[in-house]
Amino acid sequence: MHDHDTSERLASYADVLAGELPDTWTSSHLQPDAKDDLAELADRIWDLDLVAASLAEHPLKQAAVLSRPDGAQLVVLDRHDERDGFLIAAVAPRALPDEAYRAVPEPNGIALADDPFLSAEQIAGDLLARYDSALAQVRHNALGGIQPSQPDRVVLTWQPDGSVTTTPVDDPAGAILVAHGFVQDPQSGIYRLTGDDTQAQARALREIGPQLDMLGIGTALQHPAGRTAPTSAPASMPPVPAGTRTSATRTR
Repeated sequence: MHDHDTSERLASYADVLAGELPDTWTSSHLQPDAKDDLAELADRIWDLDLVAASLAEHPLKQAAVLSRPDGAQLVVLDRHDERDGFLIAAVAPRALPDEAYRAVPEPNGIALADDPFLSAEQIAGDLLARYDSALAQVRHNALGGIQPSQPDRVVLTWQPDGSVTTTPVDDPAGAILVAHGFVQDPQSGIYRLTGDDTQAQARALREIGPQLDMLGIGTALQHPAGRTAPTSAPASMPPVPAGTRTSATRTR
């Protein structure tokens, strides 16, 4: 099979796959001339099993990337054996520190048959479930082990650099945060309010409480060890005990 035919087959397969997976996914194709993008992608493939073994013998020459609006990504790549089909693996987020990956099992990739409809069912019931679980854990770790927000409570955490971070559960809460200066990282899902202007920061924190309360969502303000919140912070947000986390080097 010619390289052009192989490339078209991969792109078409990934397009169908994206339309069959749960939620909303889009597909993009990295061709052989996109060497820098392929190298960066290969470094982020979150696998220590089947796909890693394949890449060790067959460096990435092309790939299809499936992307979800929350930053999750899957990569579809050629399968270098006698069987038809492809390999698929999870992609690690760009924005998270290596320490966030401690003790989080790799959501190792799987082999796919040549039927994208059956493969979508296989991915949804296996790889995607493991990937979403791993993503949730590393995103939680990236926040320094704070308690995650709940549907009825947004947990805000002071960071050492003076910013405030959180991961709201639903879109209405996120919209209120953005309207008051929080910026969401599309890869990690973390919302951050900088501390460049402490008066503006304090005012934003005071204003979001009543607005979230109107939605039935409470707020809690958490202080990491060694940091005291500015006195202008709203007193209505009591501290929440922090969780614990052990740091280490990320391994993929």
